[in-house]
Amino acid sequence: MSEKSGSRTRGLLKNVLAAVLVLGTVGGGVAYTAFTVDGADRTAPTEAWAKPAVTETPEDPAAGVVRGRASTPLSRLLLPVPDGYVLGADVAGHGNDGELAGRQAAALLKQAGKGTYGKKRREYEKRVDKLGIQGMAARSYASVENDLQVEALVLRMKDKKQVRAFFELRKELAELLELRKGPKIKDHPKNSACYLGPEPKGGDEEEREARLRSLMCWAYDGEVMVTVTAFGAAPLDQKAVALLVEKQLRHIESPGEYV
Repeated sequence: MSEKSGSRTRGLLKNVLAAVLVLGTVGGGVAYTAFTVDGADRTAPTEAWAKPAVTETPEDPAAGVVRGRASTPLSRLLLPVPDGYVLGADVAGHGNDGELAGRQAAALLKQAGKGTYGKKRREYEKRVDKLGIQGMAARSYASVENDLQVEALVLRMKDKKQVRAFFELRKELAELLELRKGPKIKDHPKNSACYLGPEPKGGDEEEREARLRSLMCWAYDGEVMVTVTAFGAAPLDQKAVALLVEKQLRHIESPGEYV
């Protein structure tokens, strides 16, 4: 990347800010923005993830499967619900185990750039178009103790170069926003990255401790990008989230094998 191009990219990233930080996350972006930008009340689990349950999609023959549906190539790439978890809450109104076609997925990602205007908005949308999105599937998980909500998403693109570029773009923004690095994913040091959301601000120490924490992890395998966004009370179980990401990547390598 040239110095001029790199400067232009960083300028775009600064304008898109947190929206692009979670680009590719159907529900995580919404939840992250609500929790960390709008200063939402996080003293207790919100309605958005307080009632983990199976959400059926009409006419889906695999709807209601406890471990998650596996009726399409993309849904088979999502990690089946592991021991200690159940299907979680809806992901941005798309159910807790849903899928979007390429055009719909691209349109949803473009919504992340709604905070930019004019030339910057057009540049951002062109970057999304270049990704060649083929489709994406999302699944949410809730710990049986209901103290951890995790949203996982797999995004298929047209080629490996675009996946890698997308991964590096998101890492660059995380560094630009000076987010704290999260746990490393076992056996995947080069194709994964995790970052902790900003520490809660405002209120007294007791109020800050009661608010939810967030952790975002990104990884890729071939033409598939993986996004895992977790929310939970302090102290957030980072090891548990990292293990889910590790299992998700292993599952992509051997789809159909429960891990």
